[in-house]
Amino acid sequence: MLHPQVTAAAALRRRPSAEELAADPYTQLLAARAAMEESNEAETGPALPLPVVADFDADGVPCRLYATKIGAPVLVYLHGGGWCYGSIETVDRFCRRVAERSGCAVVSVEYRLAPEHVFPAALQDAETVLGYLRKSGSDLGLDSSRLAIGGDSAGGQLATVTARRQRDAATPLDYQVLVYPALDPLTSAESYDEVGEYGLDRASMKLAWETFVPDPALRFSPDVAPLAVADLSGMPSSLIITAEYDALRDEGADYADALIAAGVPVVHTRYMGVNHGFARKLATIDAARAAADQVASSLRAALTF
Repeated sequence: MLHPQVTAAAALRRRPSAEELAADPYTQLLAARAAMEESNEAETGPALPLPVVADFDADGVPCRLYATKIGAPVLVYLHGGGWCYGSIETVDRFCRRVAERSGCAVVSVEYRLAPEHVFPAALQDAETVLGYLRKSGSDLGLDSSRLAIGGDSAGGQLATVTARRQRDAATPLDYQVLVYPALDPLTSAESYDEVGEYGLDRASMKLAWETFVPDPALRFSPDVAPLAVADLSGMPSSLIITAEYDALRDEGADYADALIAAGVPVVHTRYMGVNHGFARKLATIDAARAAADQVASSLRAALTF
């Protein structure tokens, strides 16, 4: 059963007006971006104070650093939002909690969004940040020899594609965290039919994929569709979180199974009674705090060596 907290949280976000619904797609997207930002404080709660919260520029990519101590290992985090919306601000409270409870630093990435910047712009930004941290992380007081990557939804797709590319470049990452990742441009999973009415449906995801990757010929390349990668061996140990009432549930589970079959250590946790997007709503959904703490615990275990 869908938890009542999910329904209550959904009511906090402004619904589109009749004028917005009748507008062109780009105007609708701008309205969706604004509605997400406007509801952010109510959904995610007050900011947890940390010793270090600092915005910085990683070779042209805006980032925010969260840290509790000098010399901490690093999680590079990529926010969700269908590659089209979301921001550092929408995952700020989640990143603060993970940094505080893990003892790891978190670098949140303000990657470029579609349709203004289509594939591979966001992927390039993620790789630019990793390169910057390897080169200059010590200047920020970080231990960039211990690196993990993570993200939710679209950010999960960017995270695991980046991890695979780092593996192929012989600069492997130590760990990855994927929170209800978007992995299948075909939107073929049965979960779309079973739970597609709980906030994320097939039509919305197809539009997101098409906006992110306008060229259909590119949508099933390994840099877009992680499930199309022939060889997943050597990928970093992984935590994958899925949600019972999420249309992306099955593709996340399928990816966990594919990693396990390739010999990659994986923990896959399905949170029951919640839907897509729950993990950042720390002020409104109890499971969000549990998920953030699970991410923190897994990072502490994986990176404190």
